[in-house]
Amino acid sequence: MESALTARDRVGVQDFVLLENYNSEATFIENLRRRFGENLIYTYIGSVLVSVNPYKDLEIYSKTQMERYRGVSFYEISPHIYALSDNTYRAMRTERKDQCILISGESGAGKTEASKKILLYYAVTCPTNDHMATLGECLLQSNPVLEAFGNAKTLKNDNSSRFGKYMDVQFDFRGAPVGGHIQNFLLEKTRVVHQNQGERNFHVFYQLLDGGDDDLLKALDLQRNPQNYNYLVKGNCPRLSSVSDKNNWKVVMKALSVIGFTEEERVLNIIASVLHLGNTQFGEGEEGETYITSETQLNLTAKLLGVDGSALREALTHKKLTAKGEEMISPLNFEQAVSARDALAKSVYGRTFTWLVQKINQSLTVKVHSKGSSVIGLLDIYGFEVLQHNSFEQFCINYCNEKLQQLFIELTLRSEQEEYETEGIAWETVQYFDNKIICDLIEEKHKGIISILNEECLRPGETCDVSFLEKLEDTLGGHPHFVTHKLANGKTRRIMSREEFRLLHYAGEVNYNMTFMNAFICLKRIAATQFKNSLMKLKEILMSKEPSYVRCIKPNDAKQPERFDEVLVRHQVKYLGLMENLRVRRAGFAYRRRFEAFLQRYKPLCPETWPNWHGRLADGVSTLVNHLGYKEEEYKLGRSKIFIRFPKTLFATEDALEAKKPDIGRKQCLLSSHDQLSMIVIQSAWRGMKARRRAKRRRQAAELIRRFIKGFIYRHEEYCSENEYFLDHVRYSFLKNLRKNLPESVLDKDWPTPPPLLTEASEHLQRLHMRNMVMKYCRRVQPEWKKQMMQKVVASEIFKDQKDSYPASVGRLFLDTRLEREQINLKVIQTLGNDKVLYGIPVIKHDRRGFKPHHRQLLLTNTFAVLVDRTKIKQRIDYAALRGISVSSLSDGMFVLHMPNEDNKQKGDVVLHCNHVIELVTKLSMMASKVNYVNVCPGSIRFAVSRGKEGIIDFVRGSELKVTKGKRGHLLVVSQCLL
Repeated sequence: MESALTARDRVGVQDFVLLENYNSEATFIENLRRRFGENLIYTYIGSVLVSVNPYKDLEIYSKTQMERYRGVSFYEISPHIYALSDNTYRAMRTERKDQCILISGESGAGKTEASKKILLYYAVTCPTNDHMATLGECLLQSNPVLEAFGNAKTLKNDNSSRFGKYMDVQFDFRGAPVGGHIQNFLLEKTRVVHQNQGERNFHVFYQLLDGGDDDLLKALDLQRNPQNYNYLVKGNCPRLSSVSDKNNWKVVMKALSVIGFTEEERVLNIIASVLHLGNTQFGEGEEGETYITSETQLNLTAKLLGVDGSALREALTHKKLTAKGEEMISPLNFEQAVSARDALAKSVYGRTFTWLVQKINQSLTVKVHSKGSSVIGLLDIYGFEVLQHNSFEQFCINYCNEKLQQLFIELTLRSEQEEYETEGIAWETVQYFDNKIICDLIEEKHKGIISILNEECLRPGETCDVSFLEKLEDTLGGHPHFVTHKLANGKTRRIMSREEFRLLHYAGEVNYNMTFMNAFICLKRIAATQFKNSLMKLKEILMSKEPSYVRCIKPNDAKQPERFDEVLVRHQVKYLGLMENLRVRRAGFAYRRRFEAFLQRYKPLCPETWPNWHGRLADGVSTLVNHLGYKEEEYKLGRSKIFIRFPKTLFATEDALEAKKPDIGRKQCLLSSHDQLSMIVIQSAWRGMKARRRAKRRRQAAELIRRFIKGFIYRHEEYCSENEYFLDHVRYSFLKNLRKNLPESVLDKDWPTPPPLLTEASEHLQRLHMRNMVMKYCRRVQPEWKKQMMQKVVASEIFKDQKDSYPASVGRLFLDTRLEREQINLKVIQTLGNDKVLYGIPVIKHDRRGFKPHHRQLLLTNTFAVLVDRTKIKQRIDYAALRGISVSSLSDGMFVLHMPNEDNKQKGDVVLHCNHVIELVTKLSMMASKVNYVNVCPGSIRFAVSRGKEGIIDFVRGSELKVTKGKRGHLLVVSQCLL
């Protein structure tokens, strides 16, 4: 920063913190405008980088520029994305703490380009080898793939990211990139089936049609003209003057090859199927039933997706309902069929995109695990959006930006306060808008919009946008940031629709149209809850890292170079919270530098500090500022930094340095002959000392070789002076080699062979290392996975080598429940009261006498289990009273719960069948603390029908599973043989 301060009158200031009138928004924007006019698109706010999209190529991203910023202090040269990249990288290496770079701004502001510049910088400047070069190429090539499938042309941006992306780049202890991982958030799936006028669908559709060869298009039954496909014509923008779809197709195909894709054809099949699905048309019969009128398109879609055509037709024209345990199929009307078709298209594309990200992650996975690795995360997230019609996607996007703004201010304040506290400087309270009130409005438990949406979907009766809006009004009426037509004043009411609600975000007011909640309100509930949870996880990730920020600004809506729309920029400055950030950063002091950096730069201005200061750094800085005439209110000295309150103080110091430089140069050139002679003597002495050092090292090397040879000769003798060096070297070499080749997994039993004199120590070290690996593995196990492992261990103790179906269950995860909450009748939940259902599963109960099957639900709580028939609890089974659980040794799902039968009031044992018997019996035995009460019975199971009466279940192997009444009144279970 200091190097260009003398040019401040021409290009403003490089750091907004140095603005004299830092509270003025107009001054802030004027500084931004002046620098933009000189193609200086980067400006700092302290450590935050503000970037303005130039909408043209600038010659500032070459390899030479990268080397210019490499290893240089953050403020030594002009602001740049490379300076922030390098500063983050060096902080990761020196502090050994994970870092993250948060890139934010609205669509078209240059977020994606900024993330690509950062990745390119790391790929070019970091240490590398053949593997790491390949990894770096994969990191770079993941961008065109994700852009093809996740970006689209919008009114604001020809290459707008329609999803949020968080990427972790992992570095080893040497600072070389060794792996990566990408997380995607909220793909705008609505764009697959609908685009606004002047916008396009995702790039990949147009790239395939324009760039795919004739044989490929023929195989996919596609035509080149995008106008032939309903999902590509709604925006009426098939071509872009700024983009070559044909060339980009080649780039994407190359990128897929570099990343390691071998399933391009399968991906393209799915892309083509979406286009054919969009062309699938419906007709309506006389009685309102819907049928498909384009059989060719339906068959093509089924073929490309690899599904049965009749099943696809049924799914598009009928819906399945479950009432009182019975399934009913009813036809869809015309509008419902169209909605079902579009929902399928969105779901297919969304899942394909998720699969694509997973495949990319496989190519970026760390191949060689290294100790001491660190991570730099990159967050490229969609900006705040205000459209003419704001849908569910905009609600989630703006909610995300609210959370990130809250995090930004929180982390910035925390960072500033920590620095002031560390340096012993009094912190001055900063006034700023805390948007926690808006975040709570959306996400607060029981009162927030998402919670209200959840409750509305769970209540009995039909859920619609009207009832949801009424519930919002009842709960949130009077909130200062929530308005509806009913709650608004007269002026606002005239411009608000009855189907809208308005949120007053930190970035401005946004009206959300309720029609997006209508037909699929419960689907939106699930999506909103999932998105809220993913945001919480993202926040946890970011809070665990040291953050850096890039705030991107779009100078105009026309995407024109050298055009600066002040109104548009002011709006972005407001919602990016730049003024709040500036006020936080300026909290009393405009400039702060470490003592050594300040003294090194300005020491020529004081005779006592020039040319060198030999005392304490703090004393040197104090001497310097006293000589410069700093007043007491202009600065403070911390423990390791000087804090200067006013920019004018720093500017005066910088001007004094510029005036002093010519005089310093002349003095350095005027060396007397005596000085020159002294320099020759010093040089001669230095050369002689270096020569003596070299000779000494040679003598030591020769002696070392002699000792090593003698030690090798006497290596089999007892430890003595002749072999001590050699034997010590053998020990050291073994331990050093062992350190590099330690097993990294408890399953890896390899261990370097020790020399004879270290056999006992090696065995001890091997045991210690194995114990340490086990302990580390246990610490990393997440609670959910630990629970899963505990259940699997219990299942092994009960069923291993006892039951035929056990081996097939080992690789399958035990689910938390086999019944969703919606599948359990509300009356049953109310009857259970405070006893929470921990696990539920559908079962078939067989009568104890006639063995007639009945469909039931088995629900497990903490202390008892219940058998449920629709809305009624048929039987309660207390764990304390449970006498045992019996299963057969074959592969059937039959099991018996043995109950007390001391008196006639007991119903006898319970005979049940389910499809997940190993999972159920494991969970039941653990909850009931009756693991040792499980009996695996070969041949038959005896059970109590009632007091004094006994029934028998016989088990035999057969070709298929059957449960029938056998001879002598027994129940016969034929168990299918497992190959």
